Amino acid sequence: MRKIAGPIKIDGLIDEKAWQEAKPISGFYQNFPTDSLPAISETEVRMIFDDNFLYVSAVCYNQGQDYIVASLKRDYEFQTTESFNLYVDTYNDLTNGFTFGISPLGIQREGLFSERQNVSTDWDNKWYSEVTNYPDKWIVEMAIPFKTLRYNESNNQWNINFLRYDLKHNERSTWVRVPQQFRPNNILYSGKMVWEDLPPKPGANVSVIPYMSARGGKDFEEGESTDYAFEAGFDAKIGITAALNLDLTFNPDFSQVEVDEQVTNLDRFELFFPERRQFFLENSDLFALAGFPRARPFFSRRIGIAKDTAGNNVQTPILYGARLSGKLDQNWRIGLLNMQTKKDDDLDIIGQNYTVATVQRKISGGSNLSAIFVNRQSVNFKEEGEVSEISKYNRVWGLEYNFATSNNKWEGEIFYHRSENPGRDTENYAQGAFLGYNTRNLGLFWFHTLVGENYQADVGFVPRTGFARGLFNINPIIYPKDGHIVTIETEIGIAYTTDTDFEVLDKEFFANLEFNFANTSEIEVGVERNTVLLTDSFDPTNSDGPELQAGESYSWNRVGIEYESDQRKIFNYSVFSTVGGFFNGDLLEIGAELNYRYQPFGNFGMTLTYNNISLPDPFKDADFFLIGPRINFTFTDQLFLTTFIQFNEQNENLNINARFQWRFKPVSDLFIVYTDNYLPQNLDVKNRTLVLKLSYWLNI
Repeated sequence: MRKIAGPIKIDGLIDEKAWQEAKPISGFYQNFPTDSLPAISETEVRMIFDDNFLYVSAVCYNQGQDYIVASLKRDYEFQTTESFNLYVDTYNDLTNGFTFGISPLGIQREGLFSERQNVSTDWDNKWYSEVTNYPDKWIVEMAIPFKTLRYNESNNQWNINFLRYDLKHNERSTWVRVPQQFRPNNILYSGKMVWEDLPPKPGANVSVIPYMSARGGKDFEEGESTDYAFEAGFDAKIGITAALNLDLTFNPDFSQVEVDEQVTNLDRFELFFPERRQFFLENSDLFALAGFPRARPFFSRRIGIAKDTAGNNVQTPILYGARLSGKLDQNWRIGLLNMQTKKDDDLDIIGQNYTVATVQRKISGGSNLSAIFVNRQSVNFKEEGEVSEISKYNRVWGLEYNFATSNNKWEGEIFYHRSENPGRDTENYAQGAFLGYNTRNLGLFWFHTLVGENYQADVGFVPRTGFARGLFNINPIIYPKDGHIVTIETEIGIAYTTDTDFEVLDKEFFANLEFNFANTSEIEVGVERNTVLLTDSFDPTNSDGPELQAGESYSWNRVGIEYESDQRKIFNYSVFSTVGGFFNGDLLEIGAELNYRYQPFGNFGMTLTYNNISLPDPFKDADFFLIGPRINFTFTDQLFLTTFIQFNEQNENLNINARFQWRFKPVSDLFIVYTDNYLPQNLDVKNRTLVLKLSYWLNI
């Protein structure tokens, strides 16, 4: 890649001499609907750089300008928007990196990828782009500041791939061919970006993001008067080196984060909701992906949550936080985090200090060895008078090994964790292993997880303890040649859950058959057989009714079907239904998701779910409706309105959340957030909040 001397004007024209002299990259291959043919929609990419920016241009040849673009909002949904995308592994570890994408209407999408292909678009940063449109093509011009990236200054090769998504032809194509059984952004399939010399030094990289917020709220159920509050604080991002970043936060406010999508919970255990707060996102794989989904030692959403004297979860203010993460050199990554929460004398909640330390060593290819330590420490803890659920400290430490072969055919993971908590000195372990085998026509996957009865991760996500679980999946894939059906996928699996003495508690068998069509529609049918031995008494309706007693065993069968329509259509939908047994009764579940796209200005959606539970006397029957209209309107590429209404009959709550956002400069926002909660029976107000927040990104 060639360095240039003169400036580049980012206008989407690529008429400068430097662009004309750059060697073009072309010859993209399909990843979908096939992976053996050249792309129908040709793409031509060029790359150059100077001391401050990495420049990327792309000529995306097209037939007409009838683009499919969901909205004008940043970080658009990939599946519903045509786009050109760059994936770059600056660490050269074939595991982590950055992605930058842009639609034909010039809307940006950036994110971080981890574990070779898992993308999070919650990460935001500054970069610049323009797009011009012509009858037969659209042209992209990007300028990515080196300050935005994290990289090893001594490495003159980066792994890179380009992805073009042409929805009209339902075609995904990449510069380096990616087998169809893998996601097109899998960085194990990438080319080399070779620098003439070492990459430029990014120079001083310090950003400060101060904020101010004003809040007014009232709790009508408690009969309290309106509470007003003014807050101010800041985040800061400091580049220690080109590959190591320090994040600081003081009195953070996360009110601009949209509410979680509610679900009907018919499970015996806690549900998982993802982290969206910006402070926790960069290099989040180092912290958040340790362990398995049923045994995570660190879950950042635990920070800022405590239990009051009644045992209810309540939010507690975070006073400050610091987070150092990134690469030390070609082989070593580290992560250090410390946060302090505020005490609340009225609720008898003491302050907590949270510390997480993790280190990762690259072994070879996409393989690595890592260690993690998590500590929650109560500040000024007193044995008498404290909330019983809160101990003086809780600690978890562990080791983990992840591997993947260079051809991505084999992948695996093994971990071992231990916890330390006062009075819990035995059965305080968690361990697991995973092995996967992927080929074009067959996938085989085996998992096991073992969690001791006294394993306790206060800052983690462990919905169940005292169990061992084994799961085996086989996934044959057929690629028909008739052109209408792209793939036929079968999934057959069996899972056993036992106690730690390996006495069987739960058994599950399932089989699914899925047809994926060339027009993007899908249909799936499935059957399952469940057997459950209850270890704790449980109300299957989760509505404070009579409980099934611990020690009783239940078995049932269930069948289901789901259909998803052509996602390219202005109006698209998905519907599903399951019917069968449920513990000692029957369950009927019907659901639908409807979407209308007012292209490109907005999306209007509706989620509908109905659950009918029929149980014998003396247990209660139950009917649960969950209705969620959602409006995403983008007036311009800077003005956005999101309104989310959720009626959850199970929780007896009607929630309204409206969020107006004005992005007046890159990564600088004005938010107005309105939240209302009602009793659905009579629409009496539970509580109401209005928040005004202003944040501004300053480069120093």
